[in-house]
Amino acid sequence: MTTEILNPPPASPRGLGDEGRGLLLVGLAAVVWSFGGAIARSIGVADDWTVVFWRALWAGAFLLGFMLWRDGPRGTLRLVAGIRLPGLGVALCFTTASTAFILALAHTTVANILLMQAGVPLIAALIGWILFRERVAGPTWIAIAAVIAGVGIMVSDTLGGQVSPMGDGLALLISVALASATVITRRHAHIRMVPAVFLGTLISAAVAGSLAGGFAVGARDMGLLAAFGALNLGLGLALFVTGARLAPAALTALVGTLEPVLGPFWVWLVHAELPSARTVAGGSVILAALLAHMAWQAMRRR
Repeated sequence: MTTEILNPPPASPRGLGDEGRGLLLVGLAAVVWSFGGAIARSIGVADDWTVVFWRALWAGAFLLGFMLWRDGPRGTLRLVAGIRLPGLGVALCFTTASTAFILALAHTTVANILLMQAGVPLIAALIGWILFRERVAGPTWIAIAAVIAGVGIMVSDTLGGQVSPMGDGLALLISVALASATVITRRHAHIRMVPAVFLGTLISAAVAGSLAGGFAVGARDMGLLAAFGALNLGLGLALFVTGARLAPAALTALVGTLEPVLGPFWVWLVHAELPSARTVAGGSVILAALLAHMAWQAMRRR
């Protein structure tokens, strides 16, 4: 029987309180994540791998503290020890995404990165169909085509030399990694995501630590790195994986689009970094396709 993970049947009714709380947590996660580009642009550390190291370390410290607070020492140890292979896959996906995000910022605009991430749910549908032959409805394929067109418009600036192909490639890698983590998580719903992403931060810190040119940073930059890691990455992940368990996937993804919508605004407000006209046009196509697709899924659930 074909597994319909990306287009699931209507879920059983749940209390409005739980669903509302879940959507609120996911919305808060999206808002927290949306500040990532603005924070990164404020950090004065020249070595990207040093930034990755400290961000991952602070995020890991936050997630460890969160698990200890929620599950206690024994529960935390049991959860981390029980990650298994699917959890390792999720950890590697988030390691790739968080590392590529820092590296991409050196080559492309925050707008390009965040707007490409808006297509993650649709990329997940494509990956699920290719690897697991999960049924994908016609409207989903239409939305995927629209996202591909939107990304094409966004990266067309590369042909004129305004944006680096390396940056666009890293931004696309982020989306693929996040989409892959989504597919793995949906196929292994029993796995707790917080231990997996905690492991991902440790892997990221270990890799970055071996490549960093040094670890010494000023007090101001360390404060920004602490916020970048513990709050932007760690808190965002904790809010998202907690809220996503309480709300339908379609509504969760819809609320998650707050991140790419708000991200370029914060960068423009703080750093006056204006996205190009093609980035705005392509991003508008992506967001329109995503919102229309999620609205269609929400109507199916009624």
